[in-house]
Amino acid sequence: MTERMSEGLEKVYAARETAELADAYSLWSTDYDRETLSLGYCLPFVITGFIARHVSKDDGPLLDAGCGTGLTGPYLAALGFHDLEGLDMSPDMLAHARARGCYSALTEAVLGGTLPLPDARYACTFSTGVFTEGHAPASSLDDLVRITRPSGHVIFTVRESVFSSGGFDRKIAELDAAGLWEKVEESPSFRAFAIAEPDVTVRAFVLRRL
Repeated sequence: MTERMSEGLEKVYAARETAELADAYSLWSTDYDRETLSLGYCLPFVITGFIARHVSKDDGPLLDAGCGTGLTGPYLAALGFHDLEGLDMSPDMLAHARARGCYSALTEAVLGGTLPLPDARYACTFSTGVFTEGHAPASSLDDLVRITRPSGHVIFTVRESVFSSGGFDRKIAELDAAGLWEKVEESPSFRAFAIAEPDVTVRAFVLRRL
């Protein structure tokens, strides 16, 4: 990380346990949008392009898994996606998402275990900026598959620095070998921040549930 990184972002990346991470986001929630956008954080907006390319607005409900303050919601609504739900570990971040008026339901839960959501509910589950250092583990993908309906899509970004060390490469291959999904698209590596942090790069994945 560079010295230009915000104090809030430093606290989030310094967290080592789930409770500590949730507390860091709660403390940061009021300044999150202003600080991350001043750094050029673009993932909440880039993800809408992948969704619009592969998912029809009439396919059914979408889940923004790790929605944070709900930055993605208004832009999906502008593209015609109005059946949108959100999930996040921080009640304070969810309060900001709720205020945007784009989410029909918001659930407080932690990615990595069994989510309090029914099987095969969503036409698309997506996570952006969630699979990064000290955040949700690769095992989160198991439950995202479970709650996605057959022929639906699981769309997510993974930070390059944790792709192999965090086991995302192995988990993607494991779910493919088990016949649970097939890869539709994998992006080249690209920057998560348009202005600062040029070393923070991610890849986007689009998988179809079988």
